[in-house]
Amino acid sequence: MNLNEAKNRIEKLKVLINKYRYSRLVLDKLLAEESVEDSLKKELFDLEQEFPELTTSDSPTQRVGGKPLKEFSKFAHPERMLSFNDAFGEKDMQDWEEKLKRLDPSAVENGFYCELKIDGLAIELIYENLFFKTGATRGDGLTGEDVTQNLKTVEAIPLSMQNTKEIPDITVVRGEVFITKKEFARINREQAKSGESVYANPRNLAAGSVRQLDPKVTAGRKMDSFAYALITDFGQKTHEDEHRILKELGFKTNPHNKFCRNLAEVQEFRDYWEKHREKLDYEIDGIVVQVNSNQMFRKLGIAGKAPRGAIAYKFSPKESATKVKDIIVSIGRTGIVTPIAVLEPVEIGGTTVSRATLHNEDEIRRLDVRIGDTVVVGRAGDVIPDIKKVLKELRTGREKVFHFPAKCPVCGRLIKRAEGEAAHKCVNKNCPAVKREAIYHFVSRGAMNIDGMGPKIIDQLMDAGLIRDSADLYTLKKSDLLNLERFADKSAENTINSINSRKEAALDRFVFALGIPHVGSETALDLARNFGALEKISEANPEEFLKIKDVGSVVSRSIYDWFRSDYNQKLLKKFTLAGLHVLKQELVQKSLKLKDKTFVFTGTLETLSREKAEELVREHGGNVSSSVSKETAYVVAGEESGSKYSKAKRLGVKIINEKNFLDMIK
Repeated sequence: MNLNEAKNRIEKLKVLINKYRYSRLVLDKLLAEESVEDSLKKELFDLEQEFPELTTSDSPTQRVGGKPLKEFSKFAHPERMLSFNDAFGEKDMQDWEEKLKRLDPSAVENGFYCELKIDGLAIELIYENLFFKTGATRGDGLTGEDVTQNLKTVEAIPLSMQNTKEIPDITVVRGEVFITKKEFARINREQAKSGESVYANPRNLAAGSVRQLDPKVTAGRKMDSFAYALITDFGQKTHEDEHRILKELGFKTNPHNKFCRNLAEVQEFRDYWEKHREKLDYEIDGIVVQVNSNQMFRKLGIAGKAPRGAIAYKFSPKESATKVKDIIVSIGRTGIVTPIAVLEPVEIGGTTVSRATLHNEDEIRRLDVRIGDTVVVGRAGDVIPDIKKVLKELRTGREKVFHFPAKCPVCGRLIKRAEGEAAHKCVNKNCPAVKREAIYHFVSRGAMNIDGMGPKIIDQLMDAGLIRDSADLYTLKKSDLLNLERFADKSAENTINSINSRKEAALDRFVFALGIPHVGSETALDLARNFGALEKISEANPEEFLKIKDVGSVVSRSIYDWFRSDYNQKLLKKFTLAGLHVLKQELVQKSLKLKDKTFVFTGTLETLSREKAEELVREHGGNVSSSVSKETAYVVAGEESGSKYSKAKRLGVKIINEKNFLDMIK
């Protein structure tokens, strides 16, 4: 992005962020989730870091809060009330720590103090001698709203401090007021009973309650509060000291706050509370991390609206803003064509999201989404993310309108929209994307044997546009699976590891996995032994295939035609580009002791796996079959033998055990 493009983007971001902030903070009306606003602010902050000459005093990154409401008298804060810059991941936190170390190598030597970031309203409390004198909102950081009478109704805020030590004439304390989930639910029940509209979230209700002109209304809402900062000098050396002193003075502090020695402990604290926040009776949206040393905190100073020595480490949002890089289509198992937005990767709900469903052509038109748009993406639970809204205010004029393809991107046949339906369909019933049994077969135990990749998962991957064929499996990342139902962190990691463990394939297994018509595991093994390399099989003519025992004209032509198909040629190239290596294979002939004898194995053998036993038969010149017939020479029976054992007895086929079999090849 050049300077002019950055300038245009910054101006558009500023206008949109200010619109959201004004509506949220002054009008108490939420136009978008705060996580969306946060992600836009983060983009603005990053652009201003990259192009500092474009930072202006009116930027949302340079101020805090909104204007005081006219209904309340203004209150000038003794010291400016600051806000925090946001971090959204481990890299952001590492960058922040490195920045602190550049400012002072000893910046983090005394560790960090971590607090739960309450989703409430920031307040300042002024005490004269021991008594509560004034309470104010943050406002724009310099001037807030005097809401003393309303804050006096909050029982968690002491009307007088505990006289436990020498108290200065003026004491300044900062904290947060909030409404618990239980109280929020009670108030909304009453609203619904009286036929009035319910409140959107506890934070908005808390903000509205503090700003009530009638303190009786505030008192009726049973608000709560935590103190988190002691501005007046009580001899505190660390931020941890402040919390201890505040508690001694009679203020309610959060019992879950914690000292952390390093970023690893900070990350552990943050991850724990992201997973367990539902156990709390109040909303939190992250943690606040501050260098514990107060002297170092002051030395690091302020940058714009925020102290350098503290940062808000946010939890993964349910919605976020990102850009649409492209729109592609996915072909479902019934031939339905689903448009998929390819996104600039963004963290939502604890995972990286890079794709979102657009459902159908009508949805694209309703949203008016275009390639290049900035969009709001949401993820509710374990479902494929979708686009909630297009931020048209950020358009540059270079966005491209998406048109449904006339032909299927997989098979090249026509795509048609059925009359009276929203869906487009591929008309080819034999389209490889429709006949996804090929991928089911590819991952199956007898073929590539990829654990954790069954039909349901393959269907989800195909419907989400993450794969179109077997080769695409090798391009999957852990984050792709985390966006699918039934996948947790460990199961996603295990599945990706399972796929990667199959990036080196035996030739016979790979040929069988390709699903060539009429080519079973035995024929695949014969092809591998006779040709030795995939390239030689693909270049062979029908006459060469006919030289192989049990390969007739139908099978020969099927193999030849499969390797001449343009689609299959492209598929083989995709496997190579995805990193799959097919090993060469040579026939290891140890003896001809079992020449012309056909063996069938049934049940569980004592010392040999089924695969190893079959390999031994072939090494000694014999053949293996999966079914019993009159041509079968021996049935090798292990424990819990099934129908093959019964059929062998019925046909008079000789039945032997594992020891008998091993004696034959000694």
